[in-house]
Amino acid sequence: MFNIDCYAYSNKLRSCHPGEKFVFAFLTMAICLAFPSRTASLAVIVLMAGAAILGAGIPWRVYIKLMSVPLSFLLAGAAAIAVSVSRGGGPVYGITIGVFTLGVSPRDFSTAADVLFKSLGSVSCLYFLSLTTPVTEIISVLKKMRIPALFIELMSLVYRFIFVMMETASRIYVAQSSRWGYASFKTSYRSLSRLLSAVFLRSYYRSQMTYTALVSRCYTGELNVIEPRYAASVKNIMLIVLIEILLLALTLYGGGVPVGGIHS
Repeated sequence: MFNIDCYAYSNKLRSCHPGEKFVFAFLTMAICLAFPSRTASLAVIVLMAGAAILGAGIPWRVYIKLMSVPLSFLLAGAAAIAVSVSRGGGPVYGITIGVFTLGVSPRDFSTAADVLFKSLGSVSCLYFLSLTTPVTEIISVLKKMRIPALFIELMSLVYRFIFVMMETASRIYVAQSSRWGYASFKTSYRSLSRLLSAVFLRSYYRSQMTYTALVSRCYTGELNVIEPRYAASVKNIMLIVLIEILLLALTLYGGGVPVGGIHS
């Protein structure tokens, strides 16, 4: 998480208008989610990886490591979709135990693959935005889009307290480890429970202190930050339009139609 924030402030696309990166990420995500073509999902994954690694200068090892985190959860979810238990007939490929068949049918496997690739494509879009744009600038874009202030304030506070909780948990863990708090399974279980309770209590205390500090500074329900001024680039806008048109053409050529449409 700390590395993501560092790269957001030091990448090669830092000087680009945050609105351009925001539109690029979410237009690409919309195409990935709206069309059932697996070609579109694969193209989005490759496109966003190239934009982050080659365009923004994010180290490829860091990017792959970040993508591997949601991949483990997505693979588990896809496996749950692909594998089914049926009675009488059931999946084509499976193991029959009595009247029940445990296995995978081509239809379920195709659905699981679609969900997996769509999810990875969407995650890659969000990673591109978070790795190239600081959260304060994302919040600035959301304000200009007239997103409700309550949602924006909650987003900024939650983002802030993620770092607070990580720092608190890291310090407690180091203190516990130095006292052999994780030397065995029994002590690890006890230390972990104490760590979780301490993180919760200290986070609650810090939230109260933060609110008190905001009120003492005339907090009126809205957090205002200094927003740097960016000039929109016609070149970048034309490039985004061209990329989205090519991606849309590739999607349609690959046999994709919008969700809810009629499949050929």
